[in-house]
Amino acid sequence: MIELIPAIDIIDGKCVRLAKGDYNSMTVYADDPVGMAKSFEDIGFKRLHLVDLDGAKSGHTANTKVLEGIAKSTNLEIDFGGGIRTDGDVQKAFDSGARIVTIGSVSVSSPEKCLGWIEKYGADKIIIGADVRNGTVSVNGWQEDSSKQLLPFLDFYIRNGAKNVLCTEISKDGMMGGPALALYRQLMAAFPCIHLIASGGVSRLEDIQALEANGIPGVVFGKALYEGKLNLKELWAWQNA
Repeated sequence: MIELIPAIDIIDGKCVRLAKGDYNSMTVYADDPVGMAKSFEDIGFKRLHLVDLDGAKSGHTANTKVLEGIAKSTNLEIDFGGGIRTDGDVQKAFDSGARIVTIGSVSVSSPEKCLGWIEKYGADKIIIGADVRNGTVSVNGWQEDSSKQLLPFLDFYIRNGAKNVLCTEISKDGMMGGPALALYRQLMAAFPCIHLIASGGVSRLEDIQALEANGIPGVVFGKALYEGKLNLKELWAWQNA
């Protein structure tokens, strides 16, 4: 069964969502990310995708205090990303309560550093963040497009021991128009052994069911939860059927 992972994106200590990664399109949903995380745990979720958008944009982590607060107040398995650039950033994330760390920009700019973290912490503790726009991987909070084509980029990491991939189709993110199924099918066909987490576009239970039917191991969603588009009773009834 597909793993259900709610997301909290943080700017200035608040829970927000962007549209297509555009910082000028920010919507604030809550002032208390710890309270939001607790509400997700109360609903029945076991895991949380926590994104430091301030860190992603600035190039250094800025919201590890939020991470620490959520980790101390819940039993959620937190994967944390955004602004992680150094050995110290990775260690601080783990020390602050992250169970898993998502590496985005550094996986593009410094692959040897990213591979070193996989070796040091283990492949189960590192997610390769592949945020895609027009077929290439984007970096620095989606503000820049790299020259890295998605499939060769992922092939390099998988051949070198990576197991976890979080792939966001940026044009879908925050738009609630349905996930990029064709892209995820392509990735699973190319790399059938990876733990792929789909992100972007989920608006209803049928979107999650479609990902499950296509063999996608995990899905991240946020806006559909915040805006009440997901029927949670139907979601849990389907998952526990």
